[in-house]
Amino acid sequence: MSIFPLAIKETKTAMTRSAVLTQSTNSVLMVRPCRFYPNPETASDNAFQARVDCSVDELSRVGRKEFDVAVQKLQAAGVNVHVFEDTAKPEKPDAVFPNNWISTHHDGRIALFPMYSALRRQERRHDIISELRKHYRVTEVIDYSGLEKKGCWLEGTGSLVLDHLNKIAYVSLSNRSDPKVIRRFTEDFSYEPVTFTSIGSDGQPIYHTNVMMCIGTAFALVGLEMILNKAERRQVRARLERTGKDIVELSPHQIENFAGNAIELHNRDGEKLLVLSKRAIRALTKEQCVRLTRYVGLVPLELPTIELGGGSARCMIATIHLTPRL
Repeated sequence: MSIFPLAIKETKTAMTRSAVLTQSTNSVLMVRPCRFYPNPETASDNAFQARVDCSVDELSRVGRKEFDVAVQKLQAAGVNVHVFEDTAKPEKPDAVFPNNWISTHHDGRIALFPMYSALRRQERRHDIISELRKHYRVTEVIDYSGLEKKGCWLEGTGSLVLDHLNKIAYVSLSNRSDPKVIRRFTEDFSYEPVTFTSIGSDGQPIYHTNVMMCIGTAFALVGLEMILNKAERRQVRARLERTGKDIVELSPHQIENFAGNAIELHNRDGEKLLVLSKRAIRALTKEQCVRLTRYVGLVPLELPTIELGGGSARCMIATIHLTPRL
């Protein structure tokens, strides 16, 4: 079942903006959770997950409430939100984080990604793709999921932080981001790969790039301090500077509080927005917030329960860069 809370037939001017090559988009895909809880299969390498004492029923109930309020907040900000209901069976505790299995692109292509957790592989839904085809021009679906059989994973725009304007794919290497699949994706979609390793406070590689890095049109949020290899750190900084990004550096503490797990969108009038959680905003300094508001309006979402699953605002949002059918 799919729900389209905002009318798909908006004004032609507003709806065709995302068809142009832009960093942000006005339309997003989100999945309303059915059974939500921290995934036991990913706890070992996702330091952002938390242990919980309450029941799955209670977590699911509160998670759905947070999700619904988040959708309302995005709609009120002028974002076109396509909401799909998670299916009850099979259970998919991370279904609320669809950006890991699907990405959409300006040229009409959709990519489907290989997932590390077997529980997560059921999140890929062809009914969602069929629904998108009704409203957007889809030219091709490139499915990398068969690489799961070879133990190779690349978890969508969790693993890949894409600079669409400069065709750069930033990737923090981990067991969720296999170099062979990175190479396949960047060759197929004509992105330049910039790979590095970032290390969390637990001494382990950060599991997804999008918890420590966000690329906007004119700025970048990034935990450079967590890239311990100095040559790699210099490479990332230099690439961001050469593409004209105002670099807002995040501390490990800010990363741990999801300050890097943000996404730039724009509203129906083309005004740029930065969507992130209230926990993330509280972790930012006043000076950082002032710098960001030169470029974007801040849209904070209250997500304390959903964040127990190890992801935050950016993980909940799969951006739609496809051209609308008008």
